[in-house]
Amino acid sequence: MNPVNNMTKYSLRSWVLVLALAPTILVGILLGSYFTINRFYELEDTLVEQGSNIIEPLSIASEIGLVANDREATKRLLAAAQLNKSTLVKSIAIFDANNQLFVTSHYHKDFEIMRYKEALNTLHKTEIEHVGDSLILRTPIFSTGPSAAPANYDIQTDDGQLLGYISIIINKERALLEQHRAAVAAFIIVLIGVQLNLLFTFRLVKNVTQPITEMVRVVAKIREGKLDARLDGNLIGELDLLKRGINAMAGSLSEYHDEMQQNIDQATSDLRETLEQIEIQNVELDLAKKRALEASRIKSEFLANMSHELRTPLNGVIGFARQLVKTPLHSSQVDYIKTIERSATNLLGIINDILDFSKLEAGKMVLENMPFGLRETIGDTITLISGSAQAKGLELVVDIAPNVPDNVNGDAMRVCQIINNLVGNAIKFTDSGSVMVKIELQSQSEEQVVLRCDVVDTGIGIDESQQDFLFQAFGQADSSISRRFGGTGLGLVITKRLVNQMGGQIGFTSSPEKGSNFWFSLPLGLGQFQIGDSLPLEKLKDKTILFYEPRVLTHAVLSRQLNQWDTKVTHHQHIPSLLTTLNTAEAPYDYVLLSCHGFSDAGQLVSTLYLAKTKTDCLVVLYDCQEQDALTQFIRPNADVVLSLPVSEHQLARNLLYPPMEYDIIAPVTIATPAARQSLTVLAVDDNFANLKLIDTLLSELVTTVVAVNSGDEAVKQAKTRTFDLIFMDIQMPGTDGISATKQIRQGSMNRNTPIIAVTAHAIAEERELILGSGMDGYLPKPIDEAALKDVIHRWITRPKFTHFDLHTLNWDLCLTQANHKADLALDMLRMLLDSLPQTVTTIQTALSQNDHPVMLSTIHKLHGASCYCGVPTTQRLCQEIESALKRETAVEDLEPEILELLDELTKVESAANQVISQLSAEITDDQKNGLL
Repeated sequence: MNPVNNMTKYSLRSWVLVLALAPTILVGILLGSYFTINRFYELEDTLVEQGSNIIEPLSIASEIGLVANDREATKRLLAAAQLNKSTLVKSIAIFDANNQLFVTSHYHKDFEIMRYKEALNTLHKTEIEHVGDSLILRTPIFSTGPSAAPANYDIQTDDGQLLGYISIIINKERALLEQHRAAVAAFIIVLIGVQLNLLFTFRLVKNVTQPITEMVRVVAKIREGKLDARLDGNLIGELDLLKRGINAMAGSLSEYHDEMQQNIDQATSDLRETLEQIEIQNVELDLAKKRALEASRIKSEFLANMSHELRTPLNGVIGFARQLVKTPLHSSQVDYIKTIERSATNLLGIINDILDFSKLEAGKMVLENMPFGLRETIGDTITLISGSAQAKGLELVVDIAPNVPDNVNGDAMRVCQIINNLVGNAIKFTDSGSVMVKIELQSQSEEQVVLRCDVVDTGIGIDESQQDFLFQAFGQADSSISRRFGGTGLGLVITKRLVNQMGGQIGFTSSPEKGSNFWFSLPLGLGQFQIGDSLPLEKLKDKTILFYEPRVLTHAVLSRQLNQWDTKVTHHQHIPSLLTTLNTAEAPYDYVLLSCHGFSDAGQLVSTLYLAKTKTDCLVVLYDCQEQDALTQFIRPNADVVLSLPVSEHQLARNLLYPPMEYDIIAPVTIATPAARQSLTVLAVDDNFANLKLIDTLLSELVTTVVAVNSGDEAVKQAKTRTFDLIFMDIQMPGTDGISATKQIRQGSMNRNTPIIAVTAHAIAEERELILGSGMDGYLPKPIDEAALKDVIHRWITRPKFTHFDLHTLNWDLCLTQANHKADLALDMLRMLLDSLPQTVTTIQTALSQNDHPVMLSTIHKLHGASCYCGVPTTQRLCQEIESALKRETAVEDLEPEILELLDELTKVESAANQVISQLSAEITDDQKNGLL
């Protein structure tokens, strides 16, 4: 505890009294004690001296009686001595040389205390002994004559022959009485000193502490706000100065208080006016907020209506354009129809960009977290836009570093959208040269990787003064760009916001007329299972490959891939050296990879292909040229494999390991033979004549019976009169809309359990949630894609029904949703989970028996990650509960009930997974053979 705090508990009066009295009392006690003790010693010394003055003369006088053995004379001597000092001497006794009592002054009942206890030859002088309230003195008696002592006295000392000794008892009572008197006198003196000190102390308290106490009281009043309090009276010395200071301080505080009160009143008045203004502003802000919310609602409705109104005619344009291509047309008509389809598709892309921007701006973009193969996804995306690069004669290169993991988790569609926007812009603004997509591993942890993607082009570049406007909505680096290249200016801002929402960063560097480098870094989860099939790449080791590619970037990327597989590659970038090697090669090559670039004419290309064909059993042509006629007439007939550049690593390896036995030559466009229609009755509902006719036409090619109606009321009537296998329902219709018609069909009709698929142009997430929550089973967006329509019919008509296990154990629909509705991927994920279950169960059982906390946590964590993609909700829930408890340092033995429940559930999952895999594997295989998937 702080000593200062203790000091503040006592008043000044107490401290003055303590500091004044304590020294006086202490000094008085010390002095009184000193003089009292000193007096005690003086009295004792006086008593000893008096006893010595009595005993020593008696010892001399007793010599004669002791020598003559005259007891009577000696006794009279002793009695006379005692009577002379009767108040001092209590008894006197003489002992002979044999320490026997010779004579005593009077009888003493305990004369033994007077006997000398030691040997008599040790008694040389007067000795003193204190016994209770008495003092015993003993003095030896020596013979002064040579032959005066009797014959039996034979004790000799340095002082002569010892005849005996005399012992006397001195009374100490008188001395003690004097000592007590001295102590009482000292106490009285100290008490008088303390009383005098108290007198002066109380006088000091009255003149000092009382004024100070009054000052404290006045200061307390001032602190309470009573600024009129003052100190009165005359004080001494510095206390008077302190009084004047306190009175002056109180006067100043009173003045300051009055001034402050005036300021407060003024500030209060100003604040009241300000609050009134703020209240007015709050009302205005509230009105503005309501107007903004209303504007946002109107904007959302406008976007939904705009999406519907634009997609509805686009649905008819694109759909009938695709249907028209199936009819007999000459080449110019086919070109016109494809131009119409491309234009409508571009318009659809612009609509999608505007909707994506609106969702990002409103913060309503929902990102998925699904496993996907990175290289396959990027390859598919690049393949879709590689035609634009080929049309402009650009070198399009994809370079993915070997250490980049392929199995990742994230939103694959948004990743594709980001790459599509950046690469599409690079191709758009590059007239010659190259566009390179480079992906590297930036960092990696146990559960996450951060990838960096650079899109480098040799295009027109961006001026430094225009770079700040690049990521603004509806903005271009130059106003002339939109006229020259087209576009809405939303691609980059959508890309930037997508990257930021996914937790990444994006930036760029650019120089005019030199090109640009747009880069972004993106965190993705690490997948626990391999996506897709694995290839035996070890079979390519030591294979001989003749590789020709004149372009530097493509040559470098493909060379690195081939060297990574430990193949023996002979590189060429020039035609003459290639021809020399082909003409001089003795041993055939396992593979020959030839690019279509660098040949002077078709004749040189064909002759080189003929020559290369004689040197290998597998001739692979890497093609990305514009001359489609050369591809059809010269390359395909003379090559074993034709791969379009840029070729993915997986695609190249697969074609090298499993080359086709013969190559199918693409024939001219002919009218496709209609496939066999399914025996189904389908109801199609749409208020737009063109859309209703289109979906009727498309469905008529796929099913046997189609009933088309143009209103929700008519659809309800049809549903009450007959049974349908599938219903396609438009949403926005006059009168009874699609949602109301669905509710009526579900409530009372012959099609309560019939799958109802929404066919609508509404593309906003809220509209989709409303549609799926209204009782509809699926969603088909406009414009209708024939393949998507076919997939919807197949999915809902051939949907498997499992009855031998609980849906909470394994839910196939949930598994499909988690696999992005890819049945083969869902089955692969389920197989991988099934394959890992025996080892997982063994590890869990071992960790449970050994109470191994780290192993149990690691195993449950891996199982939890796997269960998130396989449609096993109960397993996922149990894993989450156990993992959370283990992370809170809960002991393994305390979680034994939950772990045993998980082991039982894994047994159920294993049984259910075997049933699903055995039933669906055959169905998917049949579908693939029939071309349904």
